[in-house]
Amino acid sequence: MANVKIKPIGDRVLVQHIEEKEQVRGGIIIPDSAKEKPQEAKVIALGTGKKDENGKVMPFEVKVGDKVLISKYGGTEVKMDEQKFTLVREEDILGVIV
Repeated sequence: MANVKIKPIGDRVLVQHIEEKEQVRGGIIIPDSAKEKPQEAKVIALGTGKKDENGKVMPFEVKVGDKVLISKYGGTEVKMDEQKFTLVREEDILGVIV
């Protein structure tokens, strides 16, 4: 588990992309700049929770440590201590990998 100094707020979730192995196609190594952004990520931290119209905090459907699929272009990338993370809203999480 990463020791991260970022605490998301609201319905935001901090995830870290699960890097794919280096791809080789036909003996050619695909450079990082040509690779697609991975959609598989691990939940690192949860925000304070989304509130309903009555002010009650709604529970998250994911938990820290879950492997999830996130939307390809969702979230905001953050770099801290040479590690890359993404802050996404819970609605940008497409599903939990079981």
